[in-house]
Amino acid sequence: MSIEDDFDDLRAGDQDHRAEVRLWLRLLACSRLIEADLRRQFRENFNFTLPRFDILAQLDREPGGLVQGELSKRLMVSQANVTPIIERLIADGFVTRSASNLDRRIQIICLTVEGRQKFRRMAKKHNIWLADAMAGIPEEEIEAVGKRLASFKRALIANRSDQPL
Repeated sequence: MSIEDDFDDLRAGDQDHRAEVRLWLRLLACSRLIEADLRRQFRENFNFTLPRFDILAQLDREPGGLVQGELSKRLMVSQANVTPIIERLIADGFVTRSASNLDRRIQIICLTVEGRQKFRRMAKKHNIWLADAMAGIPEEEIEAVGKRLASFKRALIANRSDQPL
């Protein structure tokens, strides 16, 4: 079933929350289009996956590394999903895992020098690919949509019954 099929179901279904469902489907469609292009670009240009890039991006922001649980939380995935990706990044020499000095049971994941260099090369291309994907959209519109989405995100977080992302 495609997102277009979801729009058809929306026409036939509950009309009470039509605007909310339509917005969610459009956000999802935009996200999937961009993500599919990024996945292809990483595969073709770097023989790398988007999840691996996302882990390096989080670690690049934290020079002292991150506890694996915090890394999973930031990526909004389970630790079970992150573990095999980290194992591959360790095998490739892009990250290290070491026990915390405070609690040996806690594992800290850090970028290696090679991992940081690889990430920074890929990040430059990543930014170009995003700009290319949004070419033709006026900068003012990109800014306005970004501000509106920030507002939506705050409202969504406020409406959550569990912990915010």
